Amino acid sequence: MNPRNSQPWQPDVTVATVVVRDGRLLVVEEEAQGLRVLNQPAGHLEPNESLVEAALRETLEETGWEVRLTGFIGAYQWRAPETGRHYLRHAFAAEPVRHYPDRALDTGIVRAFWITPAELQAEHHRHRSPLVWRTAADFLAGRRFPLDLLTRLP
Repeated sequence: MNPRNSQPWQPDVTVATVVVRDGRLLVVEEEAQGLRVLNQPAGHLEPNESLVEAALRETLEETGWEVRLTGFIGAYQWRAPETGRHYLRHAFAAEPVRHYPDRALDTGIVRAFWITPAELQAEHHRHRSPLVWRTAADFLAGRRFPLDLLTRLP
């Protein structure tokens, strides 16, 4: 239980997708707390949705790209110092399949674009959280696990 109230404590469960094409990473520029920040396509797990389904959905909604997941990069736990919220991010590796350029992007997304890893790292001051670079760095280091590592029971 949360000591401040009677509600049980629960982290925000999120997904993120590292999509690579020709050595460039797909990122989104989004509005968050009055700032324009950079992030991987990412978002919250919805009820009755698997982590894999969430990653595919969020990537399409935020970028207009349909992707194929190729691996699981890892799970990352982080506490946002400004809000005290806890996040449990599940990161996936993916490759682009098809782009829908006329598709409207999620509310808050300014644009989706491709960037080199060096450019992303140089923009560290604009990352939505430290999870952005850590996820990308682990991907670039070759960290991958099979997707069947994740199990969803009916």
